Amino acid sequence: MWLDLSTGVNPSPWPIPADLPDVVWQRLPSRAAEDELIAAARDAYAVPDDAAIVAAPGTQALIQWLPQLATAGSVAIVGPTYHEHELAWRTAGHALIAIDNLDAIPDDANHVVVVNPNNPDGRVTPQAALVRAAKVLRERGGWMVVDEAFADVKPDISAVGLCADWPVIILRSFGKFYGLAGLRLGFAITSPGTAQRISQALGPWACSGPALNIGAIALRDHAWAKSIRSALQHKARELDIVLADAGFRLHGGTSLFRLAQHPRATDIHAALATEHIWCRRFEWAGDLLRFGLPSNEGDLERLARALVSAT
Repeated sequence: MWLDLSTGVNPSPWPIPADLPDVVWQRLPSRAAEDELIAAARDAYAVPDDAAIVAAPGTQALIQWLPQLATAGSVAIVGPTYHEHELAWRTAGHALIAIDNLDAIPDDANHVVVVNPNNPDGRVTPQAALVRAAKVLRERGGWMVVDEAFADVKPDISAVGLCADWPVIILRSFGKFYGLAGLRLGFAITSPGTAQRISQALGPWACSGPALNIGAIALRDHAWAKSIRSALQHKARELDIVLADAGFRLHGGTSLFRLAQHPRATDIHAALATEHIWCRRFEWAGDLLRFGLPSNEGDLERLARALVSAT
């Protein structure tokens, strides 16, 4: 059986209730259920009252829609980062500009995309830099898209407070932190006017009844969220030890994934694959590998043994 460590999904998922009402499967998603989910998301993500929230079938759907809805012009993407942003903006006909930090926005950029914390290195962009960039984009009539897919592990870094007054769109992923990627649920947090455009693009019943129901209950479970943050930090430290013992140097990451450096990373990736262990490698950096968290001690030991053979 494959051990998939290529994702940043929590391997200890929020426990889905066994007694979900039949109606969530049998009827079209209701407005009341969506309103309950939005209220839970507003509470969980500390969204200001004057900002709006749109629920979507995963942040990937939002990543693909936003370039289609944005005004014409080039987009600066802080990288290297999650490649789907680049693909979506290019497909929508926008010129791309690669930058390595948010203070390097070129004069000809109309929009900006920043992943915070960044995937794959976990870099956190300071609030002051986000504010400066938002001011620039407002003057140019563009958007700043802040992908906070992994911000649940560090909620204090969120730029959600900027959404109501600045041209900022925050993306939040439900599936990664809650370990339920198959549910397909994500959110855009932005000004009411921009939220209405996104909602109209997604169309009616964008999220399934089970997603609305499960998402609302999970987002209200603050005790679980606090506990799992500590558990993820412990699992990440255990993974760091295994990687260090195999000769890797920690290069970054979050408590949901670790980015590690090794001069033979490409060979190690291939060797792990022969042991049916899959991690993430990068065409732009042959010495880096990204590892998700093993779900239990057995999987961690399996990785450790395979790394000994590979190195």
